[in-house]
Amino acid sequence: MDAKIKSWQAIAAVTARLRARHKKIVFTNGCFDILHVGHVEYLKKARALGDVLIVGLNSDSSVRLIKGASRPINSQADRAKILASLYFIDYVTIFDEPTPERLIKKIRPHILVKGADWKASEIAGGDFVKSYGGRVARIPLVKGYSTTALIKKMGR
Repeated sequence: MDAKIKSWQAIAAVTARLRARHKKIVFTNGCFDILHVGHVEYLKKARALGDVLIVGLNSDSSVRLIKGASRPINSQADRAKILASLYFIDYVTIFDEPTPERLIKKIRPHILVKGADWKASEIAGGDFVKSYGGRVARIPLVKGYSTTALIKKMGR
């Protein structure tokens, strides 16, 4: 499981080997703070678009910037291990910025995936991926599942 969690340097080497073997690389990213059915379905659909799924995981500091001081609930190490335990995720790498744009430029995926709740124009790295012939895919979310909603429900 831990072998699936890679540094940026290691993920760059992995993607170079995958490209040499003509594997279609799919990339997505997120906080994945409390993994739920919506996440699992989304990630399985993302994986089905190619040969290898790489997940960029927001670091703890990145999650705090995006979601506020009370988040994340689970540490980046725990979130990475949970994601790496899923059979349909090939690699996980952690990024510290608010968006994964620099990571996307390093990985150069064939397909960049986000949830359909994101407008195509708002997807970080989307224009870059399209610039070299890659594509951006938006996957419909499973209704009724949200980490924020789960946290609110637990608070009740």
